[in-house]
Amino acid sequence: MKGDGNREKQNQATESAWANAYSVKDPELFARNLTRAIEEAGKVAAAWTRPPENGSPPEAATEPAVEMVKVLSRLTEYWLGDPSRALEAQTRLFARYLSVWTNSIGVLTGGQAAGEGIQPEERDKRFADPDWTDHPFFDFLKQVYLVTAQWAAELVENTEGLDEETLRKSRFYVRQLTEALSPTNFLLTNPQVLRETLASDGENLVRGMQMLAEDVAAGKGELRLRQTDDAKFELGRNIAATPGKVVARGDLAEIIQYQPTTAEVLRRPLLIVPPWINKYYVLDLGPERSFIRWAVDQGHTVFVISWVNPDERHADKGWEAYIREGIEFGLDAIEARTGEQTVNAVGYCVGGTLLASALALMAQEEDRRIAAATFLAAQVDFTHAGELKVFADADQVAALEKAMEAKGYLEGTRTAMAFNMLRARELIWPYVVNNYLRGRQPLPFDLLYWNSDATRLSAANHSQYLRECYLENNLAEGRAVVRGRRLSLADIDIPVYNVAAKDDHIAPAKSVFAGCRLFGGPTEFVLAGSGHIAGVVNAPKLGKYQYWTGQEMTESLDDWLMKARPSSGSWWPHWHSWLEKQDDTRTPARAFDRGEKLLGEAPGEYVRVRI
Repeated sequence: MKGDGNREKQNQATESAWANAYSVKDPELFARNLTRAIEEAGKVAAAWTRPPENGSPPEAATEPAVEMVKVLSRLTEYWLGDPSRALEAQTRLFARYLSVWTNSIGVLTGGQAAGEGIQPEERDKRFADPDWTDHPFFDFLKQVYLVTAQWAAELVENTEGLDEETLRKSRFYVRQLTEALSPTNFLLTNPQVLRETLASDGENLVRGMQMLAEDVAAGKGELRLRQTDDAKFELGRNIAATPGKVVARGDLAEIIQYQPTTAEVLRRPLLIVPPWINKYYVLDLGPERSFIRWAVDQGHTVFVISWVNPDERHADKGWEAYIREGIEFGLDAIEARTGEQTVNAVGYCVGGTLLASALALMAQEEDRRIAAATFLAAQVDFTHAGELKVFADADQVAALEKAMEAKGYLEGTRTAMAFNMLRARELIWPYVVNNYLRGRQPLPFDLLYWNSDATRLSAANHSQYLRECYLENNLAEGRAVVRGRRLSLADIDIPVYNVAAKDDHIAPAKSVFAGCRLFGGPTEFVLAGSGHIAGVVNAPKLGKYQYWTGQEMTESLDDWLMKARPSSGSWWPHWHSWLEKQDDTRTPARAFDRGEKLLGEAPGEYVRVRI
């Protein structure tokens, strides 16, 4: 009896605390702040509907929405086309709702503890607030949402007659919908946001609407979602800050050479080919995580290509131009600076795809300047290219090409949103909630600063990339043509070090592994832990993740993993040792001469152009 009395007192105290937390403190102030928030929302609407400043029509931004409707119509047609099938699906859902209701009644009557119903996955951070488990109402909302999302995902898997492409799109778009409709994304159904709103008498909503208006204005009528505090970063000071000089500049690229930090360096310089879809300094973030700074400290003479942020002048610059005016331009600059005709090269993401194309071309032209190549999360075979293929079918590529015709390029905001959608749960909705509902400035994070620093894409290059790789897989199939030569990856007979990331959603490990088998020379395949960025940008001093190495290439990645050796930490030292095995000859460091006329300090001019 005494225990029951204590439990009743605890329940009363909990209910009293909840009543206090979820009640308006100052009704008059709350009403004024709601009015102010509505006024700010009006400014957002005005900015959203304002005609473009230059009078040109906005880019077609509806292709994904149209495609989503088309794909989901296929699902609807299947499930509603047969009454018995529809009834069966509804019955499964209602049975799960009944189970949730029973669990909730059990909690309210004291028959069971809170949190015993369906729970989110361990990696799902959306429901971390204790009230999602402890408070009966929010626990009920959470469980209803989870069973509905699970049911929707099962509908996709149980839909018969879907081809592989439609199934992939269905999974993607259903996930986008269920994540968008999560109760964590709304004021009245998110306990943390609701408590903060009531505690501040709605001031958070005023701040949030002001931030939303600023972000729509910054995007010139489109939402430019802020993911970090941009004011905390400055290129050349605390990001992209490795000391160096711009030693060459062309129409498409600047070539940056970095200041040595060792008395001797490896004889072979190192040329880095970054993706042009984002800026090169993903490999030169804060000093503790900079791959470029680390490579310099190991004794590499590092050169990097910094791609131009293209505009209408670059509309006709295609794949061949990026090889000639990027990679070959960089090789010429290296020879002019160091006298060396043999280099090591690194290609990251689509920069690696371009590097592989260049190597296949150079092999036919008997150009042996690149002696060893490293590919970082780079695809050359796009059979298993992952969820980005959702945006790269024939109809959508044709629509993009039409949109690019007017300007000669694709706005970077389009590609940025596509990449964010691949991980909307982590890269979109948390910032919508934090910024516009909680009214808080996001925390400074160098990687997200880089992620938001998007680049435009030249029309010819982007079209060729989507068609040659994603649509037709011509590079892997030996059908790609550059400078009148048909490319074959088997012609690449130099040593290759190929890194895939285990949880990569952009260049899936399975896809990278499949491409790795196409090279004609000795290949070292390495699987890094984590994803597309964190798996690559993983400095040894951080002691994070792990990597796997193996001696032989096998038929499949799963077979390779069964025999692979795991090692803790970063793959960077393993890569450096591999390069030294190719050629460990050293030479005095190549310092810049005093008074030497160069084109400017790193990180150069091209990287500073923001859209």
